Parts: sequence; structure tokens; C-alpha cells
Amino acid sequence: MPNILLIFAFVFAVLYVIFSMMIVHQLSKRGVRINFFLLRLLIIKYIHQYRQLTLEETGKVGPLFYPCIASVNMALVLFIVYLMLEVFHIF
Repeated sequence: MPNILLIFAFVFAVLYVIFSMMIVHQLSKRGVRINFFLLRLLIIKYIHQYRQLTLEETGKVGPLFYPCIASVNMALVLFIVYLMLEVFHIF
């Protein structure tokens, strides 16, 4: 059981990376300068910037924002549950 949680956490982490790279690509197409050297540090800023930019353009949040946020949250929750199961030896 704990190994399945770890696998799903890894899958959601990969999805987060994919969605965040798609967001960076969309921002780059819209003329926002992307600092690729500090990308890992600035990715949260870019996700927020994508939300604001799409909200101003269309009046709605862009289609990549919520899957990106949901995937990183699911990865974190599943990893925390995995750690708790491993520490307390429930299974």
C-alpha cells in the first residue's frame, strides 16, 4: 500500500513539472521574459503570473492553472501520507 502512494506521488510530481513547463511556454509566447537559470526558484511566481495574465485577457483563469496546482498538492499530500505510514508502520 505505501509503495502505491509513493508511485502516485511521483506521477503527480511529474504532472506538476509538465504543467509548469506548459505555463512557462505560454508566458514566453505572450512576451514575458523567463529566467531559465533561476526557473526552479521562480516557478511559483510564473504560475501566479500566468493566472493573472489569463484572468486579465479572458476574464477566466487559464486552463493550465488548476491542474498545475492540484497536481503539486496531490503529490505533497500523498508523500506526507506515505511518510506517516512508514513512520508509524500502519501497513
